[in-house]
Amino acid sequence: MKMKFIYFIFTCLLFTAQLSLAQNARFVSQGKIEFEKKVNMYALIKDQIKKYPEYTYYAMAFEDYQKKQPQFKTLKSSVTFSKDLTLFKPVEEDGVSNTFFSDFAAAQQNNTIVTNTAQGTSIAQKTVYEQTYLVKDSTRKINWKITDERRTIAGYDCRRANALIMDSIYVVAFYTDQIPVSGGPESFTGLPGMILGVALPYEHTTWFATSVLDQPVTEESIKAPTKGKPVNNLELMTILKAALKNWGTSAQDALKAFAL
Repeated sequence: MKMKFIYFIFTCLLFTAQLSLAQNARFVSQGKIEFEKKVNMYALIKDQIKKYPEYTYYAMAFEDYQKKQPQFKTLKSSVTFSKDLTLFKPVEEDGVSNTFFSDFAAAQQNNTIVTNTAQGTSIAQKTVYEQTYLVKDSTRKINWKITDERRTIAGYDCRRANALIMDSIYVVAFYTDQIPVSGGPESFTGLPGMILGVALPYEHTTWFATSVLDQPVTEESIKAPTKGKPVNNLELMTILKAALKNWGTSAQDALKAFAL
């Protein structure tokens, strides 16, 4: 009887503690998130050397790259959000070094995207080499599988979800329900909360939030881009496939990077 009473008291205390934590949890509906995109350039270049052995100069260029450049290329971006709208935007940085491998599409930031998570639509300004496109379309439908794994990102408790996109790209994402907006970096959406971390293990690329600013967001600061040749996703891919038809097998890598 005494043990049952102790167990009852312990259960009550645990429930009270959980209720208190829930009541004190901060739920952010608008603000700005700073992200870092990291690309493992050494691994990316090694993959290219294996895929295209006919490009013998790759190996020599890689040796020089290793002597002068860090393993990870870091690029900054932000997601501004308010209710059902998100704006993903690269942060331009001074002093970014140009190297032999700088033209790799996977090692750049090509998109500025406004997403309406309620309507499931997006407007993306895509820079494809020297051409700019304005892509208006529905958001990508991602079949997420939510797991029990958790981790803390930028001070927020996040839960892991896995998915496969574009038939071959394995995605690991971490989202938090403390930011009840179904958005994220780039075009990653569709989870019950904001995505604060994305990893593409086989593409050697990650996006992770470094800070979350809880602040008012004006309509002007989340305005959709307007410049570029108007297309939808299918039309853009048709244009790119025609333009890259003489690139051989390397065209697939460029198409994959621009389709993200």
